[in-house]
This record gives sequence, structure tokens and C-alpha cells, in this order.
Amino acid sequence: MTAATHSSLFPQVPESADAVLDGLDPEQREVATSLHGPVCVLAGAGTGKTRAITHRIAYGVRAGILQPASVLAVTFTNRAAGEMRGRLRQLGAGGVQARTFHSAALRQLQYFWPKAVGGDMPRLLDRKIQLVAEAAARCRIRLDRNELRDVTSEIEWAKVTQTVPADYPAAVTKSVRDAPRDPAEISQIYGMYEQLKRDRSAMDFEDVLLLTVGILQDRHDIADQIRRQYQNFVVDEYQDVSPLQQRLLDLWLGERDSLCVVGDASQTIYSFTGATPDHLLNFRTRHPGATMVKLVRDYRSTPQVVHLANGLLNQARGRAAEHRLELISQREAGPDPAYVEYADEPAEAEGTARRIRDLIAAGVPAGEIAVLYRVNSQSEVYEQALADAGVPYQLRGAERFFERQEVREAGIALRGAARAGGNDSLLDDAGDLPSQVRAVLSTKNWTSEPPAGSGAVRDRWESLAALVRLAEDYVRVKPEATLSDLVTELDERAAAQHAPTVQGVTLASLHSAKGLEWDAVFLVGLTEGMMPITYAKTDEQVEEERRLLYVGVTRARLHLSLSWALSRSPGGRASRRPTRFLNGMRPGSAAPGARSAGGAGGVERGAGGRRKRRGPVLCRVCGKTLTDAGEMKLMRCEDCPSDMDEALYERLREWRSDQAKELGQPAYCVFTDKTLMAIAEAVPGDEGELAGISGVGGRKLERFGADVLAICAGQELGGVDEED
Repeated sequence: MTAATHSSLFPQVPESADAVLDGLDPEQREVATSLHGPVCVLAGAGTGKTRAITHRIAYGVRAGILQPASVLAVTFTNRAAGEMRGRLRQLGAGGVQARTFHSAALRQLQYFWPKAVGGDMPRLLDRKIQLVAEAAARCRIRLDRNELRDVTSEIEWAKVTQTVPADYPAAVTKSVRDAPRDPAEISQIYGMYEQLKRDRSAMDFEDVLLLTVGILQDRHDIADQIRRQYQNFVVDEYQDVSPLQQRLLDLWLGERDSLCVVGDASQTIYSFTGATPDHLLNFRTRHPGATMVKLVRDYRSTPQVVHLANGLLNQARGRAAEHRLELISQREAGPDPAYVEYADEPAEAEGTARRIRDLIAAGVPAGEIAVLYRVNSQSEVYEQALADAGVPYQLRGAERFFERQEVREAGIALRGAARAGGNDSLLDDAGDLPSQVRAVLSTKNWTSEPPAGSGAVRDRWESLAALVRLAEDYVRVKPEATLSDLVTELDERAAAQHAPTVQGVTLASLHSAKGLEWDAVFLVGLTEGMMPITYAKTDEQVEEERRLLYVGVTRARLHLSLSWALSRSPGGRASRRPTRFLNGMRPGSAAPGARSAGGAGGVERGAGGRRKRRGPVLCRVCGKTLTDAGEMKLMRCEDCPSDMDEALYERLREWRSDQAKELGQPAYCVFTDKTLMAIAEAVPGDEGELAGISGVGGRKLERFGADVLAICAGQELGGVDEED
């Protein structure tokens, strides 16, 4: 999904410092060789910013200008920090500290706490939401689940902007921020939350930064000790720093200017957490003599994708837009972005799944495809559609690769085989390293052929297949590598959280897709109210939504699809409009401020060129219009009484279980529980009635229809009636 996880995973360590610079373009080389004084790198999407700054660090280390232990590189996610450590190791610059702000601060806090404060350090809360709920209850303020999440986010924002509870109402008014509750109530909950933490000797992640800042401000001896340790600082994604993180960075630096920052104001999408691009945009004002480098050569995306990305920013307004970078694609031409209009959300999900299936059939790996949406609640309908289409998928943010049970078990087995060496009969017929890995993993029921469908069985297979691919890549670069060498490599990767690629379509929110890339990206749900989101009211909030779409567009290397649905549910009123951000770019749309051209122009219709007019889906019990996908599948409200034939439902479940085992698929890939319930309630008598049940498409009707109808008719699948 990222440049670091492509097939060229094991480049040779450069022989010299000068060799580190090989392959860099002129601007990247300027970044890499600017090792003194403040440096600001304005790097557009796909321009190789991580490559530039890791080569800068590696060049400095290999040339003897920088000592590895004196460099602290900070970024915002564990994945990004792990990728940076992995790249530095490949460049021969191991020993450099690459961490998140929180991780670096926590290490310092743990080390200096006995000296600065004494006693036991407060325990770190994994999640603060439970304590916020208790604080609200103690204040006699009732919060529903969504309000609780929003109030927790407000407390986080207050802390990273260094706002104390008493000052919160004034701060939220000044920031033109929409508070989820009365600011006075949030202030009260915030104050109680802080009190509960003190009473229980606990701290949250924001406290890690606040306490570290407090110690460095109060104890000059400790600040001096840290400054002696770290002489050079690199900050990635500098547009995302909060005031609190900037304060910590200033304390780390002291009076020095040995700082290199990298960022892109057009990718500022986390202002709701307190992030601000002002520090990036004001860098030259704070450091008048700074070296400024712009990276605009886009190596990721085709000219067609880059043209759309540039077009989005050309319509932007505000200070960040004034500093936008005009990207120049370095790739050959590719297909034009597809703009697809669907009648309703289920049709959009089904159409997207079909397009993905076609791409996979055409040779695009499933792991190089992503479906990106604005909010996480949109994922469910795409999970269902992909499962129905037999396409494997993975949810972004799921369990880390090296923490998966099958990966841990595989590591133990590989380690044991490596220790046994030639004494392990399992390896007798395995001539090379990949064959040895395959032989070991075969003891964990891994096979060279993948199981059909998706779900847990496919996920497990994909995890082990990723280890096999890793071994294949490893031996290409190091032909004499042994199983012990591979085990060492896996241990180092686990420590760096530098995971190999797992094959499966990625489902992710636009925010969580930041920093990633795929060959094919499907941007879905692009309607007004969702993009921009309905609560984006101010001009700056709307501009941030535009930047979020820009981030989504620039995740695509080759194939890009942008789609929207005219109504939420089948038969619903077609009242939705595609996002304003595509005006003037999608075929048939007018540029902003121009009169609408009317019609759809070159926009594809998701249902074969014409939208099907379907009536509203009504509950067959009470007659209410249904909007929930699960209820529409059942054709009734969840709360309405069911006339389901329980015995039939159980027979269908048993049949489904047998089918799943035979096909090597998880059960839901045959039919979901809701579809079986709908069948058991409707008891269809022919193919037409069965086809009318949601979840029974043409492919499944052809494959399973005869069996299902026979079961509904009370027949054995051999054709003999059960009563005979």
C-alpha cells in the first residue's frame, strides 16, 4: 500500500555516503544535502518526501556529519515511524530514533520522572471515554453514545490547544468551533474528568505531552540533558502539529535551529484535533534564513489523476490554498478518472464491488485496491457488497500484522525450524528459502492455492501468503540467505511495525487513508452533506473538506473512480446532489459560479446507463417505509413480528454450512444470516420469487437457486420429498 511495502523490499545498503544520493531528483538531493540550519520542505502528495528526509538523515550519518543517536525524527503515527525506521535501516543508518511525538515524550517522561517528580508515575489510560462518561454522570449530565464521543474529542482538543477547563467556553467561542453541547456543560465535565484522573493517579495521552513540557520548562538541567542527547530534529507531516506539540518541539530545540520540517498545507485534514498549518506557513517568518525546498514532481499518480488533484486545489480558498503546490506527474498517461452516478446507496456499493471484481480479473491485486469513504458508518454496505461478490477485503485500522495469531504462530514455527537447521526432516525436500518457508507454513494448514471468498479463512491465508512473498523478495536480493536470516529480518520488521503487504481490498475512511497509496481507489458517497460533511459550516471547515477529498484523490496511482448515489435507499426520492467540489471537473457540470449546464454529460450511470425507478421498500407487516439495509433485506421492521419458518431457517443454515466447507469460504459468502431469514420468511416457490429477495443476485441465483428452492419445497437435495 505504500512505497515501502512494494516488491522491492530489500534494496542493497548503499556502499558510501555519495551512493545514498543516487536516484534522487535535483530537489530531493537538495533536501538530502542541506544538513545545517533550519530547513523547510514543502512536499506535495506523491513527491517522495519520506524518501527525501530519510536519505537526508542517512547521508548525514554515512558522511559522519550526524551521529545516529543525536537525531530524533518525529511523525504522527506508529506506522509512519515504523516505515521511517525501516527505510533508515535499509540505507545503513540504523540507530536513529524515529518516533511519534507521544512515544518520544513518553520515553523521556518515564526516564526523568523519578528525578523530576519522584514516586510512581501515573498509569496511562488506554481509552479516556469511560472516564469521561463517569465525569458526565457525576455532573448529572446525560450523554448519548455519540455525544460522549464528541465531548471526549472536545476535551482532547482543549488539551492540545493548552486550554484549561475554566477557559474552554471562551476558547471555543473564539475558535468559531461548534461545540457538541453547551460549552459550560463541557467545561464542567472536563473539570470533573481532570479531577478523577488526579484522584486515581492516571494520565491520558495529552498529559504525556503536557507533563513532559512542564518538566522541561521547570527543570533546566533535564532540558539541557535532552538537548545534549538530541542535536538534530526532523518533523514529518509538519502541517499537522498542534500548539502543544510545537511547544514541546521548541523546548527540545532550545536556542538551536538544527531543524528540518516537511509538510504540505494542502493536506491539513486534522484541525478538529488541534492541528494547524500555521507553523508550517510561518516557518520562514520564524526562521528568516531557512533553506526552502519545494517537491512537486509526482511519482505516484498518472497525469490524469494529478490533473484532477490540481483542479480541486485551483478552486480552493484561504491561506493554505495560497501556498498550494502545482503537482507535475512523472508517470505515463493512464485512464481518465471515472465519474459514476447510482440510483441509491446499495446500488452504489454493488456497482463498486462489480468494478473491483473486474479489476481483479484484469490482473490488479486485491491488496492494491481501496474503497475510501467519509465516515466509518459507510463501510458496512461495502463489506456486504464485497462479500456477496466473493472479493476479499480488510478494514483499515484492524489488528496489526505482527500481532495476528496466525503470524505469531508462523513466527514460532519458522524460528523452531531455523534452530533445527538440517536436522528438520520437514526441510529435506526444500531446496531454497521460499520452499523452506512454504514447507514450514504447510504445518499451519497453508496451501499454495488461496481459499475462495473472504472472511477469516481468507484473512489467515493472506497473512501467511505475505510471509511467503517476503521470503521470495528476500532471497532475490540475498541469494545465500538462510531461514535464520529471514527470522532475524522478521524480528526487526516486527519491532519497526514494518509489515509486508496483505492481499485484500482495503476499506478505509479518508482520514485513515492519509499516507497510503493504491493502484486503484474508489471514492464513494460523494454527495453534498457527506462531502462536504453537513456540519462543515464555516468557509475554513468547507475548505478542509476539500483538502480531505484532495487527499483521497492523491492516494490513487492509476485507476480512480468517484461515485455518488441520488438517494439513500431503493425507491427513495432522488434528491441528493454530487459534491460541489467536482463542479467544473466532472463531465457535464458547470464550473463554480457558472450556470448549470444541465444533464449528466459524460457521467456514467451505475445501472447500465439508465437509473431504475424502484418504488419505496415498505415493511410487509406495518407498511412503514424502510431505510435500514438490514430491514430492507427482511422486508420488515426489525421490531415487527416475524412469521419466519424456524425449521426452514435451520435447514438453510445447515445447507449453507455444508456449502461453505465445500467451497472453502466463510458462511456469509454463501448467504448472510439476514438473507436466510428473508428466505425463510418469504418461502419462495420459484426463481422469480427467490430473485426478488435482497441478497440473492443473478450469480447466486444461478449457483445456489435450485438447492434453496428444493429446501423451501421440503425436498431432500437428492430430489426425494421428505414425507416419502
